Amino acid sequence: MNQFNELSASRRGFLGLVAGGLAIAATTPAKAARIKTKAKIVMIGAGAAGTALVNRLVDRLDGAEITILDPRVDHLYQPGLTLVAAGLKPAEYTQSKTTDWLPKGITHFPEAVAAVDPTAKTVSTASGQTLSYDFLILAPGLVLDHDAIEGFSLDLIGTNGIGALYAGPDAAARTWTAAQKFTEEGGVGIFTRPITEMKCAGAPLKHAFLIDDIAKRTAGPGKHDMHYAAHDHTLFGVPIVSEKVRMLFLDRGITPHYSHVLKAIEPGAKRATFATPAGDVEMPYDYLHVIPPQRAPDFVRESGLSWVDKWVGQDWAEVNMQTLRHLRFPEIFALGDVAGVPKGKTAASVKFQVPVVEDHLVAAIQGNEGTATYGGYTSCPMITRVGRAMLVEFDYNNNLVPSFPGIIAPLEELWISWLMKEVALKATYNAMLRGKA
Repeated sequence: MNQFNELSASRRGFLGLVAGGLAIAATTPAKAARIKTKAKIVMIGAGAAGTALVNRLVDRLDGAEITILDPRVDHLYQPGLTLVAAGLKPAEYTQSKTTDWLPKGITHFPEAVAAVDPTAKTVSTASGQTLSYDFLILAPGLVLDHDAIEGFSLDLIGTNGIGALYAGPDAAARTWTAAQKFTEEGGVGIFTRPITEMKCAGAPLKHAFLIDDIAKRTAGPGKHDMHYAAHDHTLFGVPIVSEKVRMLFLDRGITPHYSHVLKAIEPGAKRATFATPAGDVEMPYDYLHVIPPQRAPDFVRESGLSWVDKWVGQDWAEVNMQTLRHLRFPEIFALGDVAGVPKGKTAASVKFQVPVVEDHLVAAIQGNEGTATYGGYTSCPMITRVGRAMLVEFDYNNNLVPSFPGIIAPLEELWISWLMKEVALKATYNAMLRGKA
C-alpha cells in the first residue's frame, strides 16, 4: 500500500489500485482561482477531448462565452469497441448521449463545421451560421476513410466474413457476428492495420489476440490459420513492445506479414489484395478484419490548419508537440485524434493533453505564457487473451513509463491489467469527461 501512496496523483487519477480490488481513484483536480473573462471560446468536437476540456474550462473561467459544436447525438466510448467486437460486451456498453456530459452555462450547437477562417477568427457551420472566437479548440476526432479500400462498404460488415470494429457500436456487434462464425467453423483469418496514423494502434492487435484465443477455446487448436498484416516492418511503434508482440505471435501461431497494406477486397470471392514493396499480393480469407486509413476532417486541411510537410494526405493539425498550440495561429489549440503529434491518439493521451491545453489557454487569457507540457504519454491496455492484458504505457521517445513500477510489469500478461481494461477504464473515462480525473 505504501508503494501505491507514492505514485503520482495524476496517474492515480487515471488508473488506481486500492486494497482488496480494483477501483478508480478519481482524484479531483485542485481547485484553482476562477478567472474573470469575457473571452469567446469555440470548441469543435464533443468527444472525449472536447468534453473533458469544456468541463474543466467551465470550472476555471468566470464569464467566458463558451460554445461547443458537434452534430453527434451519441457519445461513443471508443475503448469498448474491441470488447463488443469479441462478444464480451453489448453494443450499448459504448453508447451514451452527447448532451449528458456537457456542463451548464455553455452553448451547444449540434452542427458540423464547414470551415474555419483563422485570420478572421471565425467558424462556419454546415447550416451557414458564422461564429466568431478569441480562442479556438480543435477536437473533432478523425475520419475513417473506408472508401479508400476498393470493394469495401459499411453494409458488408458482418457478412462474407468481414469485420470492421472501428466503424461504431453496431459495426462492432456485426463484426462479432462474422468473427464468431470464424471461431466456430475455422479457416483463414486476416487482421489488418492501415498505413496512416490511427487511433489506438493496439486495437488491431487486441482483436487478433482475442479472436485467436476465443477460436482455440471454441473449435479447438489447429482449426484456424491466423495472419496479421502489418503496415511496415514492425508490429507496434514502440520497439520493445513490437518484439514482445512478435514473440507472442510466434507462441500463438499467428503469422505476421510485414509491409502489407490492404487496398482492395472481393467479398464474394473472399479475397484481399495488399500493396507490398514487391507489388500487389492477393490473400484468401474466411475472416477479414478491416481497419481503414484515417485522416483529419476535411475542414482542417481546407482551412489551412494542417501540417504541409508531415503526414501528407492525413492532414493532422499543425501544433507544437509539447503545448498542443498551433504553430501559426497561437489562439488555436488542437488535442485528441486531430492533433499532429507523433503519439497520442488514445483516451489515455487525452487525459494528459487536456490539462496542458487548459493551462496554456487560461494563461493566454490572462496575457501570460503557460508552463505545462505534454510528453507524449500514451497508454494501451494490450489485451492478449480473454482475462489477460499488458498495461503498455510510453512517451514520445518510446520510453516505457509505467504508472505502477514494481507493482505491474508493463510487458507481463496479467489479470490485473485485464481488469483495468474491462472494469476500471470506463469509470475513469467517465470521470475524465466530467473534468474530475
